[in-house]
Amino acid sequence: MIRCMAIDDEPLALQQIAAYIGKVPYLELAAQCQSAVEARQFLENDTVDAIFCDINMPDLNGMDFVKSLTAPPLIVFTTAYAEYAVEGFKVAAVDYLLKPFGLQDFQRAANRLKERLEGNTPSTSATVVSGSAADNDALFLKTEYRIVKVSISDIRYVEAMSEYLKVHLKSQPKPIVTLLSMKKMEERLPANFMRIHRSYIINLDAIQEVNKNRVIMDAETYLPVGDNYKETFQHYLDAKFLGK
Repeated sequence: MIRCMAIDDEPLALQQIAAYIGKVPYLELAAQCQSAVEARQFLENDTVDAIFCDINMPDLNGMDFVKSLTAPPLIVFTTAYAEYAVEGFKVAAVDYLLKPFGLQDFQRAANRLKERLEGNTPSTSATVVSGSAADNDALFLKTEYRIVKVSISDIRYVEAMSEYLKVHLKSQPKPIVTLLSMKKMEERLPANFMRIHRSYIINLDAIQEVNKNRVIMDAETYLPVGDNYKETFQHYLDAKFLGK
């Protein structure tokens, strides 16, 4: 059994989570608290395996509460505010349930808790999930509170932004932001992608022009070629170059 704690300052929401826990055979409700302060007091004398935690609460919000725990259990955040999702990735939350959510969504989060405790899945900070063998042109990225399917051929370039990546696509102007390392993304992308800078991986098929030490992807996008990547990139250009 997975011992769970439910934290929510709204009584009806707390009752709903408690009811959902009761419907999942391998979950056990150890405590339900209407504040993070109350939850902290419980944890001083007892332990749980997982916490379903609201974020926007008075006195001490759920995010700060989780960050304050020395050895936090597995966390599933529950909130009505989608803007907290990226912050949730920073504390390696197992899942993020956006209110109002139903039993099916809750069951998905419960399954992830079970898989994590059984050691069957990697940490949620690894937010790229490969497709099947028949779906090698796709990957899945966790962004905000969703997991979205991205066609690899649709990727123009990838930009590093601290511990996050911006994945720029051909099909939409707004990039996808996901918590992921450049190394992991580089390992997943096929041979027609090349890292040209510590902050950029480009789709070689999407290059429009090369001007000195810059790669021009479009009229507004000029990407630098880093010193450590110039030789490899030049070898690629030499192999493709036609002319004297």
